Amino acid sequence: MCDSTGNIWPKPLNYTVLKQELVWIDARYPIFATSAPSNESSAYLNNLTRYFLETIRLNDNNDRCDENMYYLVINLLVFSPSMTLNWDTLEDYKLKMSADDSGRSFSVAIEASTVFGARHGLETFLQLLQSYDVNEQTCFVTLKELVIEDKPYYKHRGLLLDSARNYLSIETIKKNIVGMAMSKMNVLHWHLSDSQSFPFVSTRLPNMSFYGAYSEKETYTPSQITELLQFAKLHGVQIIPEIDGPAHAGSGWQWGADAGLGHLVLCYNQLPYKSYCIQPPCGQMNPANPKLYDVLKELYADISQLWSESNVFHMGGDEVNVPCWNSSEEIINYIGSKNRSEEAFLHLWGEFQSKALDAYDVASDSQKSIILWTSTLTDPKTIEKYLSKNRYVIQTWVRKSDHLPADLEKLGYRLIISTKDSWYLDHGFWGTTTYYSWQTIYDNQISNGTTVLGGEVCMWGELVDNNNIESRIWPRAAAAAERLWSNPTTSAVRAASRFFSQNDRLASRGIRTSSVVPEFCSKSNYDCENYLTK
Repeated sequence: MCDSTGNIWPKPLNYTVLKQELVWIDARYPIFATSAPSNESSAYLNNLTRYFLETIRLNDNNDRCDENMYYLVINLLVFSPSMTLNWDTLEDYKLKMSADDSGRSFSVAIEASTVFGARHGLETFLQLLQSYDVNEQTCFVTLKELVIEDKPYYKHRGLLLDSARNYLSIETIKKNIVGMAMSKMNVLHWHLSDSQSFPFVSTRLPNMSFYGAYSEKETYTPSQITELLQFAKLHGVQIIPEIDGPAHAGSGWQWGADAGLGHLVLCYNQLPYKSYCIQPPCGQMNPANPKLYDVLKELYADISQLWSESNVFHMGGDEVNVPCWNSSEEIINYIGSKNRSEEAFLHLWGEFQSKALDAYDVASDSQKSIILWTSTLTDPKTIEKYLSKNRYVIQTWVRKSDHLPADLEKLGYRLIISTKDSWYLDHGFWGTTTYYSWQTIYDNQISNGTTVLGGEVCMWGELVDNNNIESRIWPRAAAAAERLWSNPTTSAVRAASRFFSQNDRLASRGIRTSSVVPEFCSKSNYDCENYLTK
């Protein structure tokens, strides 16, 4: 606890140490008192107490580390009955700690607007419990008295997981959710489909995964997804699903003609692939086929049923390949053989998006926010013709020097920022891309404009699987977590000691993190400055 905010990650808004003295805490058998205004919120707090005990017992094996240990009393107080987890959820909390010398009790009081803020407060307290090895026993100490008042800077603090390029097990996804919760990230963007595979099991359209999954075992069933959503919510994380289209749609969509529905996608697995798509196998939805929108309606109905509590859905929308459409006689006949201009194909794309939105609205019986990646369709010169700022959130994936986010912000569009040359975690492992250190990720500042919801680091899945994905993500994603929670004015160098501690904590919870510094540096005050350069 050597810097101004101890070892807390991410850095809290206000942190006041009232008594610097350290005290020994018996954390094995805390006394919990919870107060919440509804049965559902009370049940959530009870689950939090179990989470605390499970986490403590990963590290604590002491019988009696010190004769003067304080016994622990934790009070959790929540004011709102709301259990809704979205961009409007209040995540603030206040944490007060103090020791009663006469009664040898140590009181922790956490007050929050919602259960999700209380969860953040409890996570902060876990970080304030510093473990030490004493006579082959692990014991806890903490500061005698302090007050923390904290809340996030940005609403959207996300991580993208891509389980379409390489299948990710439910257990792997859960591991990453745990890391997110420890770092106060609140959105898992789940890239559920791509041209390579379609692992989502649709109840209404079983052909999607039958034709699209790598194998029967490499799928996500409705029951698995329901359980995963519950797990994520307990960890303060909402999962936003993405079904990509009209591009990045190959495997899983090729059964239409055999079922009498015509071609749902075009250019499927066509060669040479570079003429029709970014990476094989190719596939792009067929907007000239009216049956496509019937299929989308059924698919969206399954998604909406599973994500009934969510108010947002990601439709993908990037990297549409005009030559694919231009090679299709069906498309040419649809738009008119003499009208094959760039503007005509953009209009076709806009028409697809409008019909896909209508299909989603009917299927979900609502008008939820729709996220789209930046593309030709989101060009500031034409976006207002095709995409309403009242419905669409734009996720930008351009370089930090690009003016596109600022231009879209001026037009009043809500934005999620995924800076391509700082927050793409897959870079540095293929082609001429550059690896981004945690320092680069940390120092990537984004706009604080009123329409900027926040940001997201992206772990695209071409070169990761269950064996290596955790170390590619962690602890680097935690660097983005502090940027999005605290928006610090200082550089990564000032945050280094806390970052090293956070990496140790992630590893202690079973996450296979990547080392960022020799253990000597993380466990001493020695200035290992050569490891702090970008």
